[in-house]
Amino acid sequence: MTLTAAEIPGYLAGTWTVDTIHSHVGFTIRHMMVSKVRGRFTAYTAEFTTAEDPLASHVSAVIDASSIDTGNSMRDDHIRSADFFDAANHPSITFASTGIRAEDGELILDGELTIRGVTKPVALALESPAFGPGPQGGTKSGFSATVEIDRTDFGVSYNGPVPGGGAVLGNKVQIILDIEASLQDPKED
Repeated sequence: MTLTAAEIPGYLAGTWTVDTIHSHVGFTIRHMMVSKVRGRFTAYTAEFTTAEDPLASHVSAVIDASSIDTGNSMRDDHIRSADFFDAANHPSITFASTGIRAEDGELILDGELTIRGVTKPVALALESPAFGPGPQGGTKSGFSATVEIDRTDFGVSYNGPVPGGGAVLGNKVQIILDIEASLQDPKED
């Protein structure tokens, strides 16, 4: 399946910088086998380029691993430790796209995710991007994407036992991105 710029309302080719004030980089993980804990990262940079051919677009992002925020400082400190992110030795979580494809009517953003120095391929389900004018001029774009990873694939394997069986944390982590960006460098036709 192909995708053309004409199929995306308002599509613009250019270079975009993520507006971190109006974006969310978060996750959800199963806790105690009965509930979910949500968290987010508060410090990150990202840039993407929309190409004339939307499927040739590119994304790169760097997240400060120590900027974890789950709403509990004791838990956040533990996640920063060697038990989880080992932020002292691996201060950044990175993503670099390797391609975008249209599959079964959906957009998939393929890329390489690096956590704790371990790089693995991931495929994010990408909602079709939106484009429009900014309130103070300029042009904005936005998109949402999700992916589920197994944290143990990235060397994040700490877990505690639950009396009677089970584990404190699930291995599956859902990553949730809601991104707004500003056009920096429009491509000329």
